[in-house]
Amino acid sequence: MQPQLSAQINARKGIIAVGVFLVFAACAASYAAIALLWPGTILDRAWVLNPHAHIRLAPFGQIVGIPFLLLAAALAVAAVGWFRRRFWAWRLTVAIIAVQLLGDSVNLFIGDPLGGSLGLLVASALLFYLFRPAIRSAFAG
Repeated sequence: MQPQLSAQINARKGIIAVGVFLVFAACAASYAAIALLWPGTILDRAWVLNPHAHIRLAPFGQIVGIPFLLLAAALAVAAVGWFRRRFWAWRLTVAIIAVQLLGDSVNLFIGDPLGGSLGLLVASALLFYLFRPAIRSAFAG
């Protein structure tokens, strides 16, 4: 297989993977928003996966639930545009991951060294990937 064709196939797989990540993140943010906005439902069982987040977020309920809905909407819009390879979706995805990187930096310095470090590593790797010429050029249309 030619190197250029192989690179295009790998870029296509990566683009699909990032799009799936955006869809998954939109679903997770939606789920968290609904569980925060309407506590006491069967949806609360999912907090078992992240009890520390529940302890920190539950007291704020709607105050935090609405921003989670906005995040879910931004992720869903980014996912749709991403699969359509719109440049604005690439920019939105970069912005979302950059904000996540900042949040992970804050977590690292306020007392969550493991979570903050892992989050920084993942967000940095995603940003590095998004800025690769083969990925960015797929959206420059």
